[in-house]
Amino acid sequence: MEDELRERVEREAEKHALLNAVKHESDAAVGAVMGPLMGDNPDFREHSDAVPGIVGGVVGRVNDLDYEEKRARLEDLAPEELAEIEAEEEEDEHDLPDLPNADEYDEIRMRCAPNPNGPWHVGHARMPAVIGTYRERYDGWFCVRFDDTDPETKRPDLEAYDDILEDLDYLGFEPDATYKASDRLETYYDHARDLIEMGGAYTCSCSGEAFSDLKNSGEPCPHRDKDVETVTKEFEAMIAGVYSSGEMVLRVKTDIEHKNPALRDWVAFRMIDTPHPREEASEFRCWPMLDFQSGVDDHLIGITHIIRGIDLQDSAKRQRFVYDYFDWEYPDVVHWGHVQLDDYDVKMSTSTISELIDEGKLDGWDDPRAPTLKSLRRRGIRGEAIVEAMTGLGTSTTDVDLAMSSIYANNRELIDEETDRRFFVRDGNQVPLAGDPPAEATPPLHPNHEDRGVREIPVGDSVMLEAGDIPDADGNGEQRIWLKGFGCFRFDDGVLRYTADDIDVVREGGVDVVHWVPADGSVPVRMRTMDGDVTGHAEPGVGDLVADDMVQFERVGFARIDRQGDGEDAETVAYYAHP
Repeated sequence: MEDELRERVEREAEKHALLNAVKHESDAAVGAVMGPLMGDNPDFREHSDAVPGIVGGVVGRVNDLDYEEKRARLEDLAPEELAEIEAEEEEDEHDLPDLPNADEYDEIRMRCAPNPNGPWHVGHARMPAVIGTYRERYDGWFCVRFDDTDPETKRPDLEAYDDILEDLDYLGFEPDATYKASDRLETYYDHARDLIEMGGAYTCSCSGEAFSDLKNSGEPCPHRDKDVETVTKEFEAMIAGVYSSGEMVLRVKTDIEHKNPALRDWVAFRMIDTPHPREEASEFRCWPMLDFQSGVDDHLIGITHIIRGIDLQDSAKRQRFVYDYFDWEYPDVVHWGHVQLDDYDVKMSTSTISELIDEGKLDGWDDPRAPTLKSLRRRGIRGEAIVEAMTGLGTSTTDVDLAMSSIYANNRELIDEETDRRFFVRDGNQVPLAGDPPAEATPPLHPNHEDRGVREIPVGDSVMLEAGDIPDADGNGEQRIWLKGFGCFRFDDGVLRYTADDIDVVREGGVDVVHWVPADGSVPVRMRTMDGDVTGHAEPGVGDLVADDMVQFERVGFARIDRQGDGEDAETVAYYAHP
């Protein structure tokens, strides 16, 4: 390829690599650059064998720049394209729609109603993120109400009550009130008694299969016309625990010929023999179904707006029968679709995660492979980054995809300027030094903040490099590399020989900038990631960091220091956050 054409390819490749990196606020990818590059420059296609190699080198140099450097370089090369990206960013800013009929209420009151069967996975964050944001917008009120009235199928975990409140605090919200439905059984019983007095409920001892046949054919249950006295007596017997599980239920009397069979005389209370794990609720055997319990609580607590999944539309319809009996006004409802999450091999399901932990396949709820808030917190991702991504999804009734990259981009924006840089070499190879290099390297703590100073790294007579950063031993290609923050070296017969070249050799292209650590004095590191543990060595100063310190391992990504080990074989444990 002629020099003039090669320069053109490099120039165009740099522009497209910068466009890709800036638009997605991440490193550029060769595959993502090749398509638009060849599309804009069809004459490059006859050189398709050579172009990818050139693009790969350019992409590597672009990715060595931090985000602000990439943006500044793109402004020099293609200011119009950068302006288009900025305009798109402005248009893409998501905001939650106004709540329906908000101006009709003196105070907006909302609730977050988790089932406390485990800590929250990432999808659970959507509800508190949205209602917390609405509370701030409307100067409103929201509570956490633990809907824990199923001690058998969705059995509460005693630790989960506090775990969920900790997750809520991590996201940056504090509820105005907290309730446990299992503390409110007498309230639900009283409302059931009132409903029975109105003729709006009856006790039923039909088997589930028998009632299902009646319901689906639109025929009334033979118990439907019991007198109030009999129903009251049998319901009190339910409360007293006289019946066993499945022997008796209390049904809300609706329309047995309703076009939707799911709404026909639905169950309000059932018997459960399994004791509730909370000691305060362990004696109860007659438990309300969620639609009854939640409907009564929403009214008594004064909830004005309910946000729930589109799959729960029937819940509102069932509850309206109860509201009509009591002449209550039903809250405004916003239905939304489910959140689907990428990047994880583990299903976003509390029961699935719990099973994997019990089987020893996950270390715990904060394992980096688990799609949980505890995991993201341990990785050093701030709750604010999650909230911003969740509110950005809006309240569409269709299922929405949440890309973890959006959370990572938000977090990067929050921590990048305050996070110091460090070198970390994964499973490095030791290479001797020669040529009288300086005794110490002084890379900056942060490239954008000279006032923070430098890291003073004693070098010694050898360094560790990642295998892919060592030039070819057969001499093919450029044999010089630039050890970042240290200087230029030529790889010669297994030795890195100091050349004393200045930084212009990098600016002129061809000389790769690589990270490194001194062979002596470097710190063993175990970095826990979503794909498993990664081992290597970091520069000496990493050993002085403390738990919760954030670092950016150059060319690797951001990580949170989790703990420092003791003894000769001790290692620093870090949790990988994101690129």
